[in-house]
Amino acid sequence: MTAPVPLISGLANIADRYDGFILDLWGVVHDGVRPYEGVVECLSILRRLGKRVCLLSNAPRRIAAAAAKLSGMGVGPDLYDALYTSGEASFEALRDRNDEWHAALGPKLFHIGPPRDNDVYDSLKNRFRVDSPEDADFVINTGIDAYEETLDDYAPILRRCLDRGLPMLCANPDLVVVIDQELVICAGELARHYETLGGDVRYHGKPHAPVYRRCFELLGGIAPSRILAVGDSLRTDVAGANAAGIDSLLITGGIHREELGTPLGVLPGPENLADLLSRSAHRPTWAAAGLRWA
Repeated sequence: MTAPVPLISGLANIADRYDGFILDLWGVVHDGVRPYEGVVECLSILRRLGKRVCLLSNAPRRIAAAAAKLSGMGVGPDLYDALYTSGEASFEALRDRNDEWHAALGPKLFHIGPPRDNDVYDSLKNRFRVDSPEDADFVINTGIDAYEETLDDYAPILRRCLDRGLPMLCANPDLVVVIDQELVICAGELARHYETLGGDVRYHGKPHAPVYRRCFELLGGIAPSRILAVGDSLRTDVAGANAAGIDSLLITGGIHREELGTPLGVLPGPENLADLLSRSAHRPTWAAAGLRWA
């Protein structure tokens, strides 16, 4: 019988086991509007203890934009050592074209997503945006334009992309994200639907291995056995940590909160957590209600 995942009140219980931390942003550090209670204090203590912190987000925008958003919330660069995003990984893949899939992409792109995500491609040479799938060589999917939109709103444009045979680069593998305590669909949900229709999709971000390799570099060579990944998604954060061979802490107050039946900031019952994990192929090392120190 599998042992239950330990529930902890905060990182103080386990911090001595780790020298490096890979922290998710949405659903862990902040809710898209403000940091969660206790997060800034926790980050400050980790810094004082000499721990190295790399923030790893499936945000479909580049590092500078993500850092500016964090600073606007009061999470400044003094609270972490490094930051990496799926948007940056997407930009680098389009720029470097280091594999057959990316090398085969033509210059004309159709963008599904809001203008705030344009930095994923707008400084690239020999790439230019077109206004319709019928004129494009491939599609960049960074997500929905407005938070209230649903998959049904995007079904027609996805069908047009499919009819054109466009390969899709998905710059955010997340299916949903917590924004101001509401669940909102992400680019990953659109990409998953596109795949079910028969579309060709390439993902950048968690849970895929390249972003973890980059985080290991940014953490300065800390042994994987001394690194803890913290996130609120079994499908991306925990799955990615499992595949990378590092421990993980599941934040239960994020996207799985409703499934666990617990209010924000409250630990779930062990039975509820066990039930959630029984339906997943991915298993965390620890679980906590939020990113707190104690």
